[in-house]
Amino acid sequence: MSKKLTPPLNKKDHIQGSPNALIELVEFGDYQCPHCGIAYRIIKEIQKALDNKLKFIFRNFPLSEAHPYALPAAIAAEAAGKQNQFWEMHDIIYENQLALSEVAFFKFAKVLGLSIPAFEKDLQDESLVKKIEADFESGIKSGVNGTPSFFINGYKYEGSYDFESLLQGIQEGVM
Repeated sequence: MSKKLTPPLNKKDHIQGSPNALIELVEFGDYQCPHCGIAYRIIKEIQKALDNKLKFIFRNFPLSEAHPYALPAAIAAEAAGKQNQFWEMHDIIYENQLALSEVAFFKFAKVLGLSIPAFEKDLQDESLVKKIEADFESGIKSGVNGTPSFFINGYKYEGSYDFESLLQGIQEGVM
């Protein structure tokens, strides 16, 4: 029996795509994980292929012991989210994954046109760390033991995450 996403989607989740889409793809990811960097590009292709049939959700699963910038990157994305630019920051972090640093997060914020004083203040917001911890806890409860991990319509996907395999898994998961 496949593991179930716990808790299910809620108002704290960042959703990209149509909220009414029948296909729900959740990724537990780490911004510094090289495998997540590869998955990022594959997800973009899948989003293009499925268009408004897919809603994509990203939950933070920073593996901080292996990736020192995973948690700071997650906090930067969540801080950008307070200015309604979570997905823009999510994307720019993955697109510059090999250049992550404290300075880089501020450069990204400037590129995105964020209010730097608000961004700086939000980086210190404990509620963002609590949200990331809740995402991580959700992953543990859902059976996540590495990144990237995917859930299709609430159930853990155990296959490969190359484009063809993941797309097939998505199509099988909704039939």
